[in-house]
Formats: sequence, C-alpha cells, structure tokens
Amino acid sequence: MTGNLLPGIFAAVAIGVGATAFMDLWALLQKRLFGIPALDYRLVGRWIGHFRHGRFIHDAIGKAAPVPGEAFLGWTAHYAIGVLFAAVLLLVWGSGWTVRPTLAPALIIGIGSVLAPFLLMQPGLGAGIAASRTPKPWTARSRSLVAHLSFGIGLYLSGLLLAASGILPAAAGS
Repeated sequence: MTGNLLPGIFAAVAIGVGATAFMDLWALLQKRLFGIPALDYRLVGRWIGHFRHGRFIHDAIGKAAPVPGEAFLGWTAHYAIGVLFAAVLLLVWGSGWTVRPTLAPALIIGIGSVLAPFLLMQPGLGAGIAASRTPKPWTARSRSLVAHLSFGIGLYLSGLLLAASGILPAAAGS
C-alpha cells in the first residue's frame, strides 16, 4: 500500500512546490515591474510561531513580538500549503490528472485557495476577513486573487512538466 502512495505524494510535492515557486516568481515580477509589494512571509512565520502560546489572532502582526526563525517558518509554511493544495487537486480530480493535466481543475483549486488567506490568514494577521481592516481592502483582495490565480496557473504548468518528464510510473495515472 505504501508503494501506491509514493507516486501521489511525489506528484503533490513536485506540483505544489512548482506552483508555489511560480506564484513567487509572479510576485517578484509584479514587484519589479509595478512596485507591488509581495507578502512578507516572515510575518506569516511570526503568526504561526505565536500558535504555541495559544495566540491565533492579532490586532497587527507587525507589532507582535518576533519569534525565532520566523522567516524560515513562514516560507516553509508557504510551500507546505502549496503542496497541500496540490494534494487536494489530486485527491479531487484523481491521479490521472498527472498524466493529462487540464487547466480548469488547476484554476479551480488556485482561485479557491484564496479562501485560506481571506478567512484564516488575513484575520489572524489583523487585516480582518478578506482584508476588510486594511486601508484599501479591494486592492488587497484583488492582489490576493491575482496571486492565487498565478498559483492555479503554476499548478497547471507544474502538472504539464511532471507529465512530460515521464518520472511517474504509468500506474500512477490510472
């Protein structure tokens, strides 16, 4: 049974890491071309670091006490969450998606994944539900949506690369 899980786990990791990297490259491009700031994953790590003290919601995460290794923690969580969403894609659409990736499922997961920051992360960081406590909520919302759209495109492109690589055994796609 474990042998049957390994191709799926490998696929979720490869696709999730690839999609998250694509999302980060898109953010870097937006920053360089348009001056749009990227999310500071150090603050995400700070938020997660406060979980062990039972603190899940902050008024303003930037004012919370720093935690050791917060940058590493934030970036690790960012990529782990990308892998988790890739696993959801494969669980919902099946491992056959890794053989013939299609755009629609990747976009559904990518765009749907924006609910995580809207309903969990942004309130926890002090920005309110769907960035409602930020100075420009609709700007923040649209930036989140574009970021998660890029993640969906990254899921699709990573799936295509994995399929083209021939790394996965044929049984993984059945």
